[in-house]
Amino acid sequence: MISRNWSRMAISLCLTVAILSTFSMVALAAPSQSPSGELSVVGEVSVNGTNAISGATVFTDSTVTTAKGSSAVVSLGKLGRVEVLPESSIKLSFTDNSVTGTLDAGRVRLSTSSGTAASVITKDGSAVADNSQPTVFTVNVECGNTEVATQSGRVELRAGSSVKQIAAGNQDTAGMAQPGSRCTRLTRETNFGSLSGGALAALLLAAGGAIAAAIIAATSDDNNLGVGGTAPVFSPSR
Repeated sequence: MISRNWSRMAISLCLTVAILSTFSMVALAAPSQSPSGELSVVGEVSVNGTNAISGATVFTDSTVTTAKGSSAVVSLGKLGRVEVLPESSIKLSFTDNSVTGTLDAGRVRLSTSSGTAASVITKDGSAVADNSQPTVFTVNVECGNTEVATQSGRVELRAGSSVKQIAAGNQDTAGMAQPGSRCTRLTRETNFGSLSGGALAALLLAAGGAIAAAIIAATSDDNNLGVGGTAPVFSPSR
């Protein structure tokens, strides 16, 4: 009788250990829950090189690429959202309280909530949002340099040892625009338009003086034909 009881206890103990071991293995094998985003697309959009549709799930370290005339929005819940504008490519990484993008081409707009650490990295530096307040900012690398525009909140543009504070309604740049591009032409036009009143007046005065000198010189040459030298003599015909 005692022998049977010990046998039953031994079997029960073995079953209990087996069940606990099984649950432990399942718990260890289960992946940790990481934040993800929901994708909305307009036009042709790919995630990690695969065509994507609205409603798809975007996980951290994914690359979102948009074609010409196409765009995408990655909604990240309480973190905010990332708008990927046409002809752009960005790698997105996020945690429970941060969003980081590495922008390789085009433009991207981040809208983040208070308490979210948000930044966009480019070849020229990084744009880092002030996480003490909600922030909306755009990063543009279409021209070969990095342009950061802040719509709300405050953003730091860090490039080497330089740190520029960009408040709402302002923008700044880092790096050099590609020579001969539309962007450098626009910069030259802007620089001409930004001449001070005195400098522009001096430039116009110099141009006017040159024109006046040319007119005077031409007039003097014409007058010399009739005044200076020997007057022509016309003999009467016989």
